[in-house]
Amino acid sequence: MRKSAVLLFRPLRSRPFSTKEAYGSDNNVASVLFERLPVVIPKIDPIVYAFHEFSLRWGQQYRRRYPDEILGKGAARGKGDYQIDFVPAPRITEADRTNDRKSLKRALDRRLYLLLYGSTYGTNNKKPVWHFPEKVYESEDTFRLCAESALKSVLGGLDHTYFVGNAPFAHMTIESTEISPDSLNFKRFFFKSQVIGTTKLNIGNCEDHVWVTKDELMEYFPEHAEFLNKMIIS
Repeated sequence: MRKSAVLLFRPLRSRPFSTKEAYGSDNNVASVLFERLPVVIPKIDPIVYAFHEFSLRWGQQYRRRYPDEILGKGAARGKGDYQIDFVPAPRITEADRTNDRKSLKRALDRRLYLLLYGSTYGTNNKKPVWHFPEKVYESEDTFRLCAESALKSVLGGLDHTYFVGNAPFAHMTIESTEISPDSLNFKRFFFKSQVIGTTKLNIGNCEDHVWVTKDELMEYFPEHAEFLNKMIIS
């Protein structure tokens, strides 16, 4: 006897998920990892350079050889009186020499990340600390809009920014400890955004700010070094 298949249907939701339902907490903070991408090609690693040299010499030694009359015709073609004088721009800038961490014109072959100094959510007595641009979720339609609002309050606008994706790419849970029992419990969700089309931004709504590399970032958050090493690639 043939058995009939039984299909189970789950009823559709009549409304979309709220941020509280999606992330499971009333105290959610949207934090923005705002980065400037490398401006110049990073210096090649000595091991990689040695491999390229070996590959070039190997190719020259075992390459196919053509008759001289063919090679001579190709060399004679396209000769002219023109000359191009190319002078590469210096890789080390004045901001590098003076260690001006407020400038975007430094560490051109590395990614730079924006840090702010001031009071933020979860600090005791509103004591100023170093932190990423961030904002507590309130009533925004999406968590991404909350992250955009956090960055907009610092830059004054989002004209030279590009958010990578609509969802956070990392999160960390902040809990009270024996050292600071009065601190708040909350979750911090990280969104990634990038500087686009400018080398100068007016940073406000904070006491101070810096643009730092990944290695320099660890100086400001030594207690979260392991987490940041996993979250940030380079």
